[in-house]
Amino acid sequence: MEKKGLLVVSFGTSFDATREKTIDRIEADLSEVFSDRRFYRGWTSKKKKKKKKKRDGITIDTVSEALERMAKDGIKDVLVQPTHILDGVENDLMKQDIAAQKEHFEIIRIGEPLLKDTDDYFAVVKAIMAEMKPLNHREALVFMGHGSDHSANIAYPALDYIFKDLGHKKTFIGTVEGYPALESVLRELKAFRPEIEKVRLAPLMIVAGDHATNDMAGDSDDSWKNQIQSSGFDVACDLKGLGEYDTIRAIFIAHAKAAKPLN
Repeated sequence: MEKKGLLVVSFGTSFDATREKTIDRIEADLSEVFSDRRFYRGWTSKKKKKKKKKRDGITIDTVSEALERMAKDGIKDVLVQPTHILDGVENDLMKQDIAAQKEHFEIIRIGEPLLKDTDDYFAVVKAIMAEMKPLNHREALVFMGHGSDHSANIAYPALDYIFKDLGHKKTFIGTVEGYPALESVLRELKAFRPEIEKVRLAPLMIVAGDHATNDMAGDSDDSWKNQIQSSGFDVACDLKGLGEYDTIRAIFIAHAKAAKPLN
């Protein structure tokens, strides 16, 4: 009987509490759906992997290491599902690592990240807003995305537009390391004065890790929370990663079911 494997690929995190509620939950859901496949895990962040090893004594495979393990275990049919949001840098590196070892397997299929085509964008907006507490007329909702210099960063302004197109006029997206930056979000918030008095901050990231805890909700003067407060708004932070949302995990499952063979 042909041996089948499921490889779930994540960037990784050193924040165990959020990992258990996000990455681990995605892995568990996928493992349940694809129960005929042996489960494997791979992280693309060598920094997170190294920290996990040094602090906890736990070794997490890279994508290449996970594939080597699968080959040694006799896996011939591989299904790969990333938990990445964008088809960006990390997803590109993942696909390169997979392509380098494709000769060891009979078939490899790869699911798409969270945001790939237009249908995904609409599905993600609806999934997120189904989980969020409705805004009152004095509130705005601001999401912090990671951002990238990769061309896939265009996903963030596109997603911002779709939020508004679907009627969420006071929902905004900014990024830590890409466009739009917080400065752009602040200009939009200020344009709504005096109607908006309170801003709810939430991460547009699979895990609520370092960026969410420190850059978004931290106590430093340059955290998003304090910069927005300094601009005259009351701020509340929701430290809930997207991986905690049942609706978001369902999209990853749908992408895994629709996975396409590696070219």
